[in-house]
Amino acid sequence: MLGIPAVADRVAQTVVARHLMRRVDPVFHPDSYGYRPGRSALDAVERCRERGWKRDWAVEFDIAKFFDSVSWDLLVKAVEVHTDAVWVKLYVRRWLAAPLVMPDGSLLERERGTRQGAPVSPVLANLFLHYAFDTWMSREFPTVWFERYADDAVLHCVTERQARQVLAALADRMVDVGLQLHPDKTRIVYCKDSVRRGSFEHTAFTFLGYTFRPRRGRNRHGRQFLLFDPAISREALTRIGREVRSWQLHFRTGISFGELARRINPAVAGWINYYGRFRPWELLPFLMRIDAYLVRWIRKKYKRLTAKRKALAKLQEIARRYPRMFAHWRLTTDACSI
Repeated sequence: MLGIPAVADRVAQTVVARHLMRRVDPVFHPDSYGYRPGRSALDAVERCRERGWKRDWAVEFDIAKFFDSVSWDLLVKAVEVHTDAVWVKLYVRRWLAAPLVMPDGSLLERERGTRQGAPVSPVLANLFLHYAFDTWMSREFPTVWFERYADDAVLHCVTERQARQVLAALADRMVDVGLQLHPDKTRIVYCKDSVRRGSFEHTAFTFLGYTFRPRRGRNRHGRQFLLFDPAISREALTRIGREVRSWQLHFRTGISFGELARRINPAVAGWINYYGRFRPWELLPFLMRIDAYLVRWIRKKYKRLTAKRKALAKLQEIARRYPRMFAHWRLTTDACSI
C-alpha cells in the first residue's frame, strides 16, 4: 500500500531527501544502483550480464515486504551517522511513526517500515540497506560480486559451495536486522552456457524485469552457441500486454491515426527503451500485436477497408510513408508479419 503524504509533508520530505542524498551518495557502494543520480536499473542489468558470463553461480534474492519491515531504530541510527542536523532527525522520526489514514478515514498505526510513495523513503531505504547489506557483504565476502537495486539483488559466486555459504550467512544477516528473505524469490542459480555443462535445479533468474537464462546466440563466424543472457521476462510481457489490451485501440475510432500514435507512443517508447536494451528481437511478437490492433482500428474506422487484406495493405502503406509515426515501427519493419 502506498502512503502518500500531504502536500506540505511532500515538500519537507523532498528537502530532507536532498539534504541526506548529498551526504550519503558519495559513500554508497558502487554496485548499489537504486534511486541514485546517474545510475539506472539498466546499468545494474548490464553489470549483472557481464558478471554472469564470468562466474558460474548466482544467488538471486529478494527481501519480503522490505518497505513494511524496516526497523525504525536502526534506520534512525543510520541517519545520525551522516547528519547532525537536529531538524532532519526530528522530522524523519515523525514521518516514520505517522499513522496511515485509510480510505474509510480510520488510522492505521505502525511499528516499523517506511512508506512507499513518500519522497524521503527511497534514500532512507537505500541508507538502511547500505549498512544492512552492502557494507556487510564488503566486510564478510569481499570477493563476491553483487548488484543491488533497492531490495532486489543478485550475487555472483565462483562455486556452488560458495553460493550456499553466502546464502546461509545472508539469511542470518537479514534476521539480525529485522528482515526476511522472500522464500519464492531467493535461490541459487547455475549460469549454464555452452562451456558450463551439467545440470542444476535452477538455471534462470529474473532481475529488474529481465530473465537471465541460457539462450541461443551466434559468434562472429555465424556458429550457434549457448550463452547466459537477459531478455524481457514473461511477467513483464504479461503486464505490458494487459496494459495494451486495456487501451482498446480498435474501439478508438473517434480520433485520427496520428492522434492514436501520440497517445500510445510515450508508453511504447518507454517499454522499448527499457526492455529493448538486451535482445530487442524478443519484443517483436508483442509489438506486432500492437500492429494487429491498428489493423482492427482501420477496419472499424473505414468501411471500404473492412476486409483484413485491405486494412493490412493500408497499414503497410502508412508505415512505409511515415516510418516514425509509431514508436514501435522502427523495430517492426515488416507489417506483413501481422
